[in-house]
Amino acid sequence: MAYETIKYEVAEQILTITLNRPDKLNAFNAQMQSELIDAFDAADKDDNVRAIIVTGAGRGFCAGADLSSGADTFDRDARRGPVKRLADGRVDYSDPQVRDGGGQVTLRIFKCLKPVIAAVNGPAVGIGVTMQLAMDIRIASDAARFGFVFSQRGIVPEAASSWFLPRIVGISQALEWCYSGRVFPAQEALAGRLVSKVVAPDDLLPTARALAKEFAAKTAPVSIALIRQMMWRMMGADDPMEAHKVDSRGIYARGRSDDVKEGVVSFLEKRPAQFKNKVSTDMPDYFPWWSEREYK
Repeated sequence: MAYETIKYEVAEQILTITLNRPDKLNAFNAQMQSELIDAFDAADKDDNVRAIIVTGAGRGFCAGADLSSGADTFDRDARRGPVKRLADGRVDYSDPQVRDGGGQVTLRIFKCLKPVIAAVNGPAVGIGVTMQLAMDIRIASDAARFGFVFSQRGIVPEAASSWFLPRIVGISQALEWCYSGRVFPAQEALAGRLVSKVVAPDDLLPTARALAKEFAAKTAPVSIALIRQMMWRMMGADDPMEAHKVDSRGIYARGRSDDVKEGVVSFLEKRPAQFKNKVSTDMPDYFPWWSEREYK
């Protein structure tokens, strides 16, 4: 796919996805939705991509949904045509036309097999902040601003943020930000655990790249992919036994892999490991989470 609303650049095994509508503060639209999903599909299939950074062009990260349609911006019937109805006239919520576009992006990021870092360079409101919640680490410039502004627009949080946000910052902080809908500075985001670090604007991308390089250096790509999914998926488990089941499968299967043999031998021989297993071909088949059908 040729991208128009994002940039896709790979250097030193790090993919940088740049939201690229700077004249609109990188406002999110249907084309950006489609291009982001395609970009994460491509990244998972490319073994040369070991980590992903998402940032914004110009002075903003993402100003939220593109509101240029005015009052009909969030009216699906008006913008896409009437959704399906049941015999009694009620909405058929199984109609794909009902699905939240931002949620489709965050669910794709959730399924990603590479570490994802948000480098928040400026204002990030609405989908501009909720899309970040499925990313692993958020680093902010001190010029960044955040806002869960949905209550001030008469809608509700989207992009599966009702699942992600309380797990990241706690229920009280999540509700305070969503009830008020106010825009708040990077230091408040840091205090509320939404971001892990606040840096000067010129230090933002170098800091994110240094972290991405650390993730890629000396590590086994398949192990990283498994760790990412194990941690995210277990956030919804209701008992540690579920984690034990997953851990046991992982330890058994990876324990027999060439990567583990190389990891142990290289340590004993005091040399850098050369891991050969690939995410594209060597992911385990014992978890339904990573079946190819999930990406179709």
